[in-house]
Formats: sequence, C-alpha cells, structure tokens
Amino acid sequence: MVSSRGGTQAVDRAAQLLTEVVHAPGAVTFTELAAATGLAKSTTSRLLLALERNGLVRRDDAGRFRPGEIFVRFAWRGGAEAGLTEVAQPYLEQLGRDTGETVNLGVGGDGVVEQIAQVDSVYVIGATNWLGRAVPLHCTAIGKVLLAYGAAKLRPGRLEWRTEQTITSRAALEAELAAVRQRGYAVIDGELEPGLVAVAAPVYRDGGAVVAALSVSGPGTRLTPPRIADVAAACTAQASALSAVLGHRPERPAHGNSAPRLARASPGRRAQQPGQPPQAPQAHQAPPAAGARPAARARPAPRTQSAASAQPTAQAPQAARAQQAAQQPQAAQAQREGAA
Repeated sequence: MVSSRGGTQAVDRAAQLLTEVVHAPGAVTFTELAAATGLAKSTTSRLLLALERNGLVRRDDAGRFRPGEIFVRFAWRGGAEAGLTEVAQPYLEQLGRDTGETVNLGVGGDGVVEQIAQVDSVYVIGATNWLGRAVPLHCTAIGKVLLAYGAAKLRPGRLEWRTEQTITSRAALEAELAAVRQRGYAVIDGELEPGLVAVAAPVYRDGGAVVAALSVSGPGTRLTPPRIADVAAACTAQASALSAVLGHRPERPAHGNSAPRLARASPGRRAQQPGQPPQAPQAHQAPPAAGARPAARARPAPRTQSAASAQPTAQAPQAARAQQAAQQPQAAQAQREGAA
C-alpha cells in the first residue's frame, strides 16, 4: 500500500512539473521549476530526467526546459504549423555553428519562398537578412526542394529571369528537380544573385510529407565546389534531426530491390581456373545475372583434340590399310636383297 501511494505521489509530482513546462510562455529554468512546484531540487532533477528520457520535456542549449518531442508530434499530427520556428531554432543554430554561414528555414506560400527563421553568418561579407523577403521558387535552393517534393507550386506563366545562371525553361527545371530528388538536396550557384551559393535539404513531418526546407547560403568565395559536399551533409543531418522531432520515420528500401544489384556489381570475385579445387559456395549467393558467363567447372576440362585427330573415326581403318599396302613392297624388296 505504501508502494502504491509512493508511486502515485511520484506521478503527481512529475505531472506537476510537466504542467509548469507546458504552460510557461517560454523556456523555463530548473530553479524556476523547483520554486514553482515546491519540490526539493534532488526530486526535481530526478523527475525531469525521467520526463526528458521519455520525450515529454527537452532542454535547449542554455539548459532550459521546453515541451518535448511527444507534444510537438501531437501538435503536428493535427496540422498545426505555428510552432515550427520555435521547434526548429536549435537545429538552425547548430547548423550555423557547423558551417559559420547564414542558415534559413523556408516554406512555400503563394508561388514564392517565405523565410520564417534565420541564423546569421559569423562573417560580415555575404551576410544578408532574408526574413520577410519573398523570393522565387525556381532559382532558390529552398524553392527547388519545395518544388521537387510537392510542397509548393509554381505560378503560371514564364519563369522569372534573375541572372545569366537562372533556369527559365520549365523542361530544364523539371530535370533539375529530378536531380534534387535523387541526391536529396538542392544547390544553386549564382541563379538568384551573382556570386550567391546555397544548399537546402527537405524537412519532413509524420507521414512523409515535406513541410519546409533548411538552407545554408553564402558567397561563392567561401562556399566553393570542394566545400559544397560537406555543407550539404551538415544541412541534411540537421534537416533529418528536425524531421525526426516532427514525427518522420524514413522508410527503408525493400530487400528485393538492392540485393540482386549488389550481387551483380561484385567485380572483385575471381573466376575459378581449371585444375583448381572448387570454391566453397557462399551463403545467400545471388543467382547469376542474365547473360553472365557461367562459373568454371570444378573438374579439369578434358584435353582438346588436334585437328588431325578430330577427323571422323570411320577414316581410321582406311588410313591403316593404305599404310600397310605402302609398306608391303618395301618389305618384299628387303627380303630379296637379303637372300642375294
């Protein structure tokens, strides 16, 4: 009975802490929670750790507490998007620390990209405030991601020309969007403004729909081609982490789609040579591809016949009789010479 009462008391205290976190207008500190609930600091610490382990609360970079992933996923399940910027802020800040460049979170709206959150670059050159600026979809990295994954639509009419690098053909844009889907991120180089380079990756919600895009932008003197791959990897990692908070679970590829290709693309395996002992069969070996050369036989191949010995056997007796007839006169002559 005491154990049951103690367990109920612990649940009540955890619920009290959780209520304070959810109802707070912003992030709340550990000291504020302990004071508001009247709980001992040791009890407050133990219960907050349990709530954090179960995704009911989370800490920001300053150690303050906010509602956890469970609440975020529940809110997004109903389509609420008002809290996206607050949820995404830690991931934007981490991406800014990783790259040092300007980081933006953008969504689609009325045929343009709307920048809803930004972390400024640590550099003076190339630092731009994109918040509140509507930019075209087809010549921005965020816009290409939103178009590629069906999160935004182009306005009817001709594509706006911005620079010599801007894609103004819809056919060429469709090919570019296919490339975005294939590699998982978008890149622009001087398509919106001369010298401006940007990389963007999709942000998913539960169910697999893309709801936003995370981007890194800066001057081409810093975002050089050799650096693009590293920046894209960092951007994709933070976008994936944010997507996980929003409830997205990436699908694994089907087993039957990849195994045969891997089996056919194994050039490092040497073919067995005649006369060598047979190799032990490998487990789960894929069947050979159509048109592939069969594996060498385990037994030595029979010796090949020469062109002369490969003649029909029916000619062998005739050759023997002809040879015998040719030798008979020579034997008779030798016998006569011996008698003389």
